[in-house]
Amino acid sequence: MAITTCVFDAYGTLFDVTAAARTAASEPGREALAARWQSLAAHWRTRQLQYSWLRAVTGDHCDFWQVTCDALDWALEAEGLDGDAGLRARLLALYRTLGAYPEVPEVLTRLKAAGLRCAILSNGAPKMLAAAVDSAGIGARLDAVLSVEEVGVFKPARAVYDLVGRHLGAAPGEVLFVSSNGWDAAAASGYGFETVWANRAGDPLERLPWRPAHIRADLTDIPELAGA
Repeated sequence: MAITTCVFDAYGTLFDVTAAARTAASEPGREALAARWQSLAAHWRTRQLQYSWLRAVTGDHCDFWQVTCDALDWALEAEGLDGDAGLRARLLALYRTLGAYPEVPEVLTRLKAAGLRCAILSNGAPKMLAAAVDSAGIGARLDAVLSVEEVGVFKPARAVYDLVGRHLGAAPGEVLFVSSNGWDAAAASGYGFETVWANRAGDPLERLPWRPAHIRADLTDIPELAGA
């Protein structure tokens, strides 16, 4: 079955989730953050994902912006940076307007030129995703931006992957699904998508029942994998 549709995870796949902490750390007066921004960013991302999984398991759903704020509060306290309301506000403002990784605009342009549909499927809340897409300037290259808020549960619930067929009319075998999260790529493979794990961090494979069909260091080869 030929690929007709390329679906991308957003945070960490298209958008650089470390950019908020890195940018804030470079600003005047942020010396304490400058010494800790990498560990802060790592804590922030890890807790963000963990809280999404816990809320999915317990059924206590909230949107991803609340999860992001809660994860940041934990990370700031862990790094001894809590209590600085200005820093918290700045980090959250920067997170709303994360930039795309360098290869993203060209990859999307090539896919669209080849006649493939392109979409985002993300845990992100609709307003979060709209702000990031606008900031990155990639909206014209996307056919849909799909949020888990439509089904009220985070990835890797199957109901989330169902959104692709519901909105784009593509059978699972016609979808190339791309994520920088190994667990997401694995679960999407189990769902029936052809999958690419954009393993930006060089992590080991997840010990799960499914494996991604392809593993790459970034998104550069996605057009070739999609047959564009």
